[in-house]
Amino acid sequence: MSAPAAARPAAYPAAGPRPVALLLPGQGSQHPGMAAGLYAAEPAFADAVDEVLDAMGGEGGRIRDDWLTGTGTAPGGRRALGHGLPMDHVLRSQPLLFALDFAFGRLVESWGIRPAALLGHSIGELAAASLAEVFTVRDAARVVLDRVVRLAQAPPGGLLAVAAAPDRLEPYLGDGVVVGAVNAPQQTVLAGPENALRAVGQRLCADGLAARRVPALSPFHSPVIAPYAQGAERLLASVAWREPKVPVYSCYTAAPLTAAQCANPAFWAAQPVDTVRFWPALDALLTSGDHVVVEAGPGRGLSSVARRHPAVRRGRSRVIALAPKGQGVPEDERVCLKAAREELRDEGYPVPL
Repeated sequence: MSAPAAARPAAYPAAGPRPVALLLPGQGSQHPGMAAGLYAAEPAFADAVDEVLDAMGGEGGRIRDDWLTGTGTAPGGRRALGHGLPMDHVLRSQPLLFALDFAFGRLVESWGIRPAALLGHSIGELAAASLAEVFTVRDAARVVLDRVVRLAQAPPGGLLAVAAAPDRLEPYLGDGVVVGAVNAPQQTVLAGPENALRAVGQRLCADGLAARRVPALSPFHSPVIAPYAQGAERLLASVAWREPKVPVYSCYTAAPLTAAQCANPAFWAAQPVDTVRFWPALDALLTSGDHVVVEAGPGRGLSSVARRHPAVRRGRSRVIALAPKGQGVPEDERVCLKAAREELRDEGYPVPL
């Protein structure tokens, strides 16, 4: 008789490899040169990135050039991109995160692994929808580019990660500052206009609550950005859609996408404004069964959160990250990817090394 699920060792379940679920990160996971080492070393990854950026036309070419050759210093000491935009600017971070998330997903598929579920964070949800073939790559790329051009007109703002539950932060809300994301039970992201968000950060610090700015120059997931997201429905209404070929757990509804949601332009158009409910979505995914949860994108923000889930702490599910924690050298990315392949082989997947 096999051991109960809760007692299975995390490395190799008795029943064989657990199904793979991909986590696709969003704003805050970006850094200069992210995944550029894989672009040079992994043909399947490079082909997928090029497929997305080529679909964005001339702007996609500029994004690629900025990503691979950018130098300089941006406001706040961050490295600037070749065309004068910092990596954290919506016109660079969002299209690149979409392209890289999609490419990481395609890379996993090139190893012979068909994901059993997908969960994206913010812009990662569009990448998840593309991997699940809700939208074609070309249509999704058009939607992303249309979105970021609109959002680039919004006033300065940002995101503030706080080590506290949302209800603990209610006294700090107001003046445009709202809960933008619930990433974990004690990890909430506030969103809002720059001056108000800075004032809230000072109050939190004075009150002894740990808070840090998330790399972002726009007030994502707050009402401040709503007027600038308007109009996106027009393009979305012209885009063909299909039911997901793989379950996509939405970070906005904390449940798998339905056909009605896939067909609704307003659902997709509202996502830059709506609150991200990543933890409830992750809980729904991991409650549905044991999984190997693979963070398929730059950084390790989502895998770090996933490791806190009871299903992972009890060994029922397992977490693997495909990329290093942050900025490093290309060799770091290749070493990390090799280690991830080895972990998947330990799980029972015949991944090529």
